Amino acid sequence: MKNILIIDDSALMRRIISDIINSDEELHNERFAVNGLEGIALLESGFRFDCIILDINMPKMNGIEFLRTMNRKGIKQNVIIVSTIAKEGARETIEALELGAFDFVTKPDSLSEAKGPEFSKRLIRMLYEVCKIPIQNKVAKAAREVKKELSRTVPKKQPVLKSDRTLHSTGTLGVGKSKLVALACSTGGPRALQYVIPFLPENLDAPVVVVQHMPEGFTASLSTRLDELSRINVKEACDGDVLQKGTVYIAKGGSQMRVKKSAGGYMLSVTVEAARNGLKPCADIMYESLMNTGFEEIICVVMTGMGADGTQGILQLEKTNKIYVIGQDAESCTVYGMPKAIADAGAVDEVVSLKQIADAITKHVGVR
Repeated sequence: MKNILIIDDSALMRRIISDIINSDEELHNERFAVNGLEGIALLESGFRFDCIILDINMPKMNGIEFLRTMNRKGIKQNVIIVSTIAKEGARETIEALELGAFDFVTKPDSLSEAKGPEFSKRLIRMLYEVCKIPIQNKVAKAAREVKKELSRTVPKKQPVLKSDRTLHSTGTLGVGKSKLVALACSTGGPRALQYVIPFLPENLDAPVVVVQHMPEGFTASLSTRLDELSRINVKEACDGDVLQKGTVYIAKGGSQMRVKKSAGGYMLSVTVEAARNGLKPCADIMYESLMNTGFEEIICVVMTGMGADGTQGILQLEKTNKIYVIGQDAESCTVYGMPKAIADAGAVDEVVSLKQIADAITKHVGVR
């Protein structure tokens, strides 16, 4: 049974979250802290937990200060942010993820939502993932179903060299014979992207489109933060953006992003529409939109994240275009889900650690 610490200044939320945790046979909560200072005191007293549920806006020591203090003292603990500020203050949430938080769950606005099934399911699912509990939840089941379907429809293959892959390509070479980098990530992605995007050269000879699973309101802060850290330009994708080399476009949270041909080039379509498999943005949709485009080559990069988003889209894209697939290795992933799914499908050309991804992209794409 996994032991969970709750740090929250709201007695009501402590009780609701505790009830959710203790309702699951694999999880247990009995200790609380009302602010970061109490949490640090518990950890310095020798207590260790499988995961900490952390609020951000608290008196005496808030969640950001708690994470900084924990890092300064060399205390290693898994942390999930559960806070209203995760919705209202996206920048603070991004900072928490940079400081090492596993992921975040937005605290519900009402008591009925807090006691409802959606909040409970998301929190339990994330706790199972961070605690590495063998799970039978919907995400795991969906990933297995995708894998099963792929095994029926897609022949297994070993990673092949670029020269061999070219022989198999049926892609068209349309507009400008240009290249495109299409990257997908989820849990652990905001922090992992800091080891990739800032290390891409400003004169990269391709545009970069990124799907990072995040709700509406967070991707603008993520894009701004990455732009501050990077030589390459980074922006949140907007409907009608014309793709430019040396620019990274982060898919807008709560929307779906597609690449479409335009006069003499390519532009982005960003639309508010239904989620696919509970995801908006969805990487499968992005990859599918690239089918039959005239890019000379599409470099698909799959990084840390739960589930299997991106696998079906890449396998469809491979039927019509020349692609090269880079997967993040298991050791450097926060969650080895999405990269594992594409690797299990036999579609990966190169597996590298997180800190090698930027170099792998640059070497394959080149600079202007």
